[in-house]
Amino acid sequence: MDLLLPVLGGLGLFLFGMNTMGAGLEKAAGNRLKKMIEALTRNRLTGVIVGIVVTMIVQSSSATTVMVIGFVNAGLMTLPQAVGVIMGANIGTTITAQLIAFKLTDVAPLAVALGVALWIAAKNKKAKTYAEILIGFGILFIGMDMMGDGLKPLAKLQAFSDIMTSLNNPIMGMLVGLGLTTIVQSSSASIGLLQALAGEGLISMNLAFPILFGENIGTTTTAMISSIGANKTAKRAAIIHFLFNLVGTLLFMTILRYPIEWLVTYISPGDVQRQIANAHTSFNIINVIVQFPFAMLLVKAAQKLVPGTDEEEITESKYLDKRIIETPSIALGQAARETIRMGNLVLENLAACRVVMLEDKIEGVDAIFDREKSINKIQREITDYLVRLSNAPLSDEQHADVNAMLYVIGDIERVGDHIENITELAQYKSDNNLYFTPQAIEEMGEMFDVCDEVFKSAILSYKDTDEVLARQVLILEDEVDRLEKQNRANHIDRLNKMLCSTGSGIVFLDAISNLERVSDHARNIAMYVLDKFKD
Repeated sequence: MDLLLPVLGGLGLFLFGMNTMGAGLEKAAGNRLKKMIEALTRNRLTGVIVGIVVTMIVQSSSATTVMVIGFVNAGLMTLPQAVGVIMGANIGTTITAQLIAFKLTDVAPLAVALGVALWIAAKNKKAKTYAEILIGFGILFIGMDMMGDGLKPLAKLQAFSDIMTSLNNPIMGMLVGLGLTTIVQSSSASIGLLQALAGEGLISMNLAFPILFGENIGTTTTAMISSIGANKTAKRAAIIHFLFNLVGTLLFMTILRYPIEWLVTYISPGDVQRQIANAHTSFNIINVIVQFPFAMLLVKAAQKLVPGTDEEEITESKYLDKRIIETPSIALGQAARETIRMGNLVLENLAACRVVMLEDKIEGVDAIFDREKSINKIQREITDYLVRLSNAPLSDEQHADVNAMLYVIGDIERVGDHIENITELAQYKSDNNLYFTPQAIEEMGEMFDVCDEVFKSAILSYKDTDEVLARQVLILEDEVDRLEKQNRANHIDRLNKMLCSTGSGIVFLDAISNLERVSDHARNIAMYVLDKFKD
């Protein structure tokens, strides 16, 4: 127990420090991380570069791969694009082992002290984010030091010597590495433990080599578990990750083991920690270089292993996947994309509603009601997604964006309700053989035109955070208010002159009232945009 507790405590501190540093780096990157992911649409090579950078930021290849599976599951990324990111993630994850090899344990307490001091003194969230990075960095190395101290007594244990002797069998070494990484769910942590053993002189490079590459296979289990419940394309992405690391491990253990082992030993003689870090980096870089030209073969193999086509999605949302919440800045961007999609569906209903009401094409009613059901379901799914996201580590600006988005989707949903009300009025008008006068049709048509413009402008201003467009919404909303008052007065005048029936008059007045409410909600959306430009 005296041996186990320091090792487990050190491992816990290592994981906590790594996660804290990764969360801080991710918050510091902010929207830049989102832009990096958007670059994935270019080509597979770009995907490799983005995979490297994103993994260096989030400090976990597993997190990056799980995020990729979320993108694939949401239909935002193809398998060929996913291959590039997965390959890049494997290179990016080696940065942790390289940091450990610098043996920065002496400066770790200073990093924590400076981080805590900065955290206490900081007046803004940005400074606190940098403090978080420093604290995580320091705790990571304090955890490494604690693991090393806890492992020292192993040298005197005969049982440990027997275990080390059994690891001369490379197959056994690979299985140990695979099992260890599967248990701790972090290749960085398991490699850190391996480096802690090396730092105490308890393991040689010859023994570490097969364990190291077993760990590269073990890191794929997180993504495999994450793919459970995802669509077949996402499952294939997880299989690609497994095949990529499996093929690389077999290649290194059979052909490249001794050349690479000799090279890393030659570069850093007597420093097994650095040798492990360099072997880990060499493996992943060479593995990408070798397998990159054959990426489509990995895709085809995954398609063979996971045959068939995807079943119809049971969710209405297109861009939401709970796996991506692990990377909040990306998840927030996906929620925004889904919000814009929801707004565009409402715009489709607004155009269809005009046709039903003014052209008496009542056969379009069912499509409007079906689309409205989808809009309501999307709102519930975005709300659930944002509630989950609000519990993730977000910056103040991101929290404000989440809160604003909750209000925006509420306004969009209410616009959908008003369109549904107008559609029901059109159905009542048709069922009761009511009609509008040409003047009434012209007046309502003008209101539909301005409402379409004001709501479309509101959605675009939100999408692009466009201050000019948002201010234009306020002007258009005033115009709708003016038209509603004018048209109401004109129609009451027609009723008094008995130019139309009472039933038609009620339908007309209720319809223009609902259109005026559409513009009110568009104004609300524009105001959320303008709030971003306040001092």
